[in-house]
Amino acid sequence: MTRIHPLLTPEQYRFIDQSTLGPGFSALQSFAMDDSLTMSVGQGLSPTTARLWVHHDTIVLGIPDARLPYINKAVHFLKDNGYQVIVRNSGGLGVVLDEGVLNLSLIFPDSKTVNIHEGYEAMVGFVRYLFKSYTDKIEAYEITQSYCPGTYDLSIDGKKFAGISQRRVKNGSAVQVYLDITGSGAKRAGLMREFYSIGKKEEQTRFLYPEIDPKVMASLNELLPLRLSVPEVRNMILMTLQELSGKLVTDGLNEVEAGWFDKRFEQMIDRNRKALEN
Repeated sequence: MTRIHPLLTPEQYRFIDQSTLGPGFSALQSFAMDDSLTMSVGQGLSPTTARLWVHHDTIVLGIPDARLPYINKAVHFLKDNGYQVIVRNSGGLGVVLDEGVLNLSLIFPDSKTVNIHEGYEAMVGFVRYLFKSYTDKIEAYEITQSYCPGTYDLSIDGKKFAGISQRRVKNGSAVQVYLDITGSGAKRAGLMREFYSIGKKEEQTRFLYPEIDPKVMASLNELLPLRLSVPEVRNMILMTLQELSGKLVTDGLNEVEAGWFDKRFEQMIDRNRKALEN
């Protein structure tokens, strides 16, 4: 039986759906949005919040990726293949986002009293609960030959379909998961393998970048006898939130949150300009 972490059963959820905003919705906006919401939740201005987001043909790099010896050539390779490239402000390494990848942020309060691992465990529990009708084989451990490997990689039969990161701002925690729903996990992994090949070449680096094997990554539709779509999983998440809490609100950003968003968005633009400047 899937354990329900106490963080997943607040008195109320705030639900923000940005999964259908289309190609013009920048991942820079997403990370600024999570920061503003995390500040709001952390200060008690907003209840626990769930935000859904999709970005088209975007590579989200981690800060260590921007330090690759030949990062400019590697970024040009990604752009030549039709991808936007940004550097995020949360932990981890590069991931591939496209219309077959659904991202979920769960934003919890009281990061000072909640152990960082509890945020990860809550997200693991949420994903297991979300797909409990389809599988009980979701495991959480590092898939070392995946892109963005981490302790809380989610896999089935050794093949990773999801990765989790966490960003803590003031008194709030944003736990973010990408879910590969449709498409080819191996194709996405092959793109990142080539990115690291170009960006690192034979140079010795202080940071250990992953040696990616595309065979260890897959989408849920490849792993299970399913034909799920991103909109279907979006609806499953909404129903699960209602089940866990019983009360949902769908308020947009208030004036204070909008001000925080504008400031964080400018910071993201400036950080990316510096990180990826030629």
